[in-house]
Amino acid sequence: MKAIRAHGPAAGIDGLVFEDAPHPHASENDVIVRVRAASFTPGELAWPGTWHDRAGRDRAPVIPGHEVSGEVAELGLGTTGLTVGQRVFGLTDWTRDGTLAEYVAVEARNLAPLPASIGHVRGAALPMAGLTAWQALFVHGRLEPGQTVVIHGAAGGVGSLAVQLARDAGARVIATGRAADRETAVRLGAHAFLDLANDPLTERADVVFDVIGGEVLDRSAALVRPGGALVTIAAPPRIRPENGRAVFFVVEPDRAQLAEIARRVTEGRLEPVVGAVRPLAEAAEAFRSRPRTPGKTVIQVA
Repeated sequence: MKAIRAHGPAAGIDGLVFEDAPHPHASENDVIVRVRAASFTPGELAWPGTWHDRAGRDRAPVIPGHEVSGEVAELGLGTTGLTVGQRVFGLTDWTRDGTLAEYVAVEARNLAPLPASIGHVRGAALPMAGLTAWQALFVHGRLEPGQTVVIHGAAGGVGSLAVQLARDAGARVIATGRAADRETAVRLGAHAFLDLANDPLTERADVVFDVIGGEVLDRSAALVRPGGALVTIAAPPRIRPENGRAVFFVVEPDRAQLAEIARRVTEGRLEPVVGAVRPLAEAAEAFRSRPRTPGKTVIQVA
C-alpha cells in the first residue's frame, strides 16, 4: 500500500516520505480500515509514542496520523460490533502506525459507525477535535447550562467544535483568538469575542478551556470563578485557580462520545471546520505549511 512514513525523529518533517509500506495486520479485536480520509496533529512527530511501542521499542519507520474515516476492510480474530464494508470513523492508538496510508489497523473499540449523511472528509475532521472538545467541556470542565465558558483558540479545529458544543449545551460562550478569527467564532455561535493581542482578559467564567498554552494559559487561572475549572491540552498549568480546579489532559478514544458527536452533525447542531483538503502524496507538505484558514487539515486518501 502507499503511505506517508517518517524515518526517524532527528529528521523531523524532512524525514517524511511518500512510499510503499507493508499492508497492516489485524491483531485480536482489531479491524483493518480502508482509509478514505485522515487527519493529523502538526506536532505529533515530537510525541514519544510516535517512535516507540508500548514496550519502549523503536518502531521506525512509522506512519503518522491518528484520525480516520473509511470503511472496514477486514476483521481481526474476536472482533465484534462492526462488519466488513461498514463506514466508520475514529481515533487510533498513539503507539501504532497511523492513518496517513491506504489502510490502517485499529482497535475496534476506538471506532464508531459513520452515518451516511457525513462525508469522509468531514468524518476525518471530527475524531481528535470532537473528542478533545467534548472531554474538555463535559468530562473535565463539567460545563452545565447557564454557565459561562471561555474558549481560547476558538477558530481552530478543536476550538471551533468546542464553541458549537458549548453553545448547544446552553452555555454563554466567550471566544478568543486572533482578530481575523472574530467572524468565524461569532458565526459558530460565540456570544462575544476577545482579540488576544489587543483585548484584556478579564471575563470571569465557570470553565476556561485553553489550547494555546504559554502566557495565555498563565493568565487564564485568574478568570476562573470559585468552584470552576481551568482545562487545557497545552501543558500542565503553572498557575492554578485560587478557588477552582486545574486540569491538563490527553484526549482518549471513546465510541459513545463519537456517536454523540456524529448525531449532532447529522442533526445540524455541529459542523467541523475544514481548513484545507490535500491528497495523500502531499501530506508531508501539509505538515510543513498549516493553512491560514481556520479549522482542520484533512488528507483525502481515496
